[in-house]
Amino acid sequence: MAKVSSLPPYATPMERAWYYLFRVICGCVFLFLILPILVIVPLSFNATPYFTFTEGMLALEAEAYSLRWYENFLTDPRWITSIENSVIVGILSTVLATTLGTLAALGLSREKMPQRTLIMGILISPMIVPLIITAAGIYFFYSSVQLTDSLLGLVLAHTALGTPFVVITVTATLIGFDKALPRAGAMCGAPPTTVFFKIILPLILPGVIAGALFAFVTSFDEVVVVLFVASSPEQYTIPRQMWSGIREQISPTILAVATLLIGVSILLMTTIELLRRRSEKLRGL
Repeated sequence: MAKVSSLPPYATPMERAWYYLFRVICGCVFLFLILPILVIVPLSFNATPYFTFTEGMLALEAEAYSLRWYENFLTDPRWITSIENSVIVGILSTVLATTLGTLAALGLSREKMPQRTLIMGILISPMIVPLIITAAGIYFFYSSVQLTDSLLGLVLAHTALGTPFVVITVTATLIGFDKALPRAGAMCGAPPTTVFFKIILPLILPGVIAGALFAFVTSFDEVVVVLFVASSPEQYTIPRQMWSGIREQISPTILAVATLLIGVSILLMTTIELLRRRSEKLRGL
């Protein structure tokens, strides 16, 4: 098959010029956004405890580079505690957010659902309301029920922040869902649980997994709520420990942690994009 040109043959010189200029502008914006992040990566291998490029690093000398900050991240008890807290809170909040968000999306997808718009607005309000206001509200509520400085409080708070992402992704997946399939399963005598796990869930699974990944990333990177409800070092997550390190003791270990988080984010975003494409294929888009 012959390669189809992106521009029609009748395009004017001005249209052709704008076609390429637009791509140059997009590339410049992309570099403007990504370069500050890329600078962190080589600095995390700095052998000296500085946040600047040394002469040896610029000269590409092997002695100027080291893995000491990555080793410190994996051996320091404070960082190990923050890793454990982030993983525990992230996994538990993701499970809760995915379960609640999926059930909410299924309910909102019903044609006779009353006050659908109002309920949807309430569910996604954590994405709309400024995070500092949400964190302050959670703090005052937790103070009255004795949930501050507890992993349970962090899990519930991160669940509230991650649920809207699950609701949106699953709702988007349900747009192309054939509602005749569950009815057909029910007519064949299958109970509701069997219909859900054998018919509905396999078809919306890409959206559910994508929502779960969004919820996990939200929990894993969140710091504002943790600043309000976790004052004890035993409750620090990785972002909270990074915040503490920046304010109290400057260490290039923070750069190593930031580099690892960038890698995790890229991996998760790639997974979400692959799931999105698979979901489109299943829906025939």
